[in-house]
Amino acid sequence: MGSLDMILRDTPAGERPRERMLHFGVQALSSAELLAILLRTGTVAESVVRLAERVLREAGSLKGLNEMRIEQLTAIKGVGPAKAMQIQAGVELGRRLSRSAPEERYTIRNPGDAAELLMEDLRYLDKEHFVCLFLNTKNHVIGRETISMGSLNATVVHPREVFRSAIQRSSASILCAHNHPSGDPTPSHEDIELTQRLMEAGEIIGIDVLDHLVIGDGTFLSMKERGLM
Repeated sequence: MGSLDMILRDTPAGERPRERMLHFGVQALSSAELLAILLRTGTVAESVVRLAERVLREAGSLKGLNEMRIEQLTAIKGVGPAKAMQIQAGVELGRRLSRSAPEERYTIRNPGDAAELLMEDLRYLDKEHFVCLFLNTKNHVIGRETISMGSLNATVVHPREVFRSAIQRSSASILCAHNHPSGDPTPSHEDIELTQRLMEAGEIIGIDVLDHLVIGDGTFLSMKERGLM
């Protein structure tokens, strides 16, 4: 009998997340129980569910868990490098799943459509990422690229980099976005200045800049809607 089976045998029925998942479905499990399945085993002193609950308490929230580094996870008693990597792998799979809709079929009808596509990817980053969506004549997303990372200014984001990628994809238009790690989507003077430069370049080349979104923590601002472009 394997170690996992022994631990499950000695764990009260109400604390057996795999069995609960089999009987009631994955939607019935708490966040701690889902994390317990990723962790697989607890310690001599506590069950895997209790360990998972403690990890979540240390993280403060699921968002906090998303932001924890390997060193922070392994600093929690009962979490070694293998468990820490299992947690990070599970979090990354969830992140990728949230943005896994086929982009070539994704249509941008309004700023909210673009924000929905980009929000989960950008909202938790601790540096500014400038991203472009490349669209065809029907406003279908035909490509996506992170152009730069770091505070936005003319030296970090240059129109030639943006429109080189747009031309390579035969884009009819582009939509730009970047995140504010502070969570506040209020655009800076540099954000507005960069948007104007991109619009001017787009007019010359013949590729429209539809909008520039600033992504905060669960919120966003459209420069087009605010009359800033």
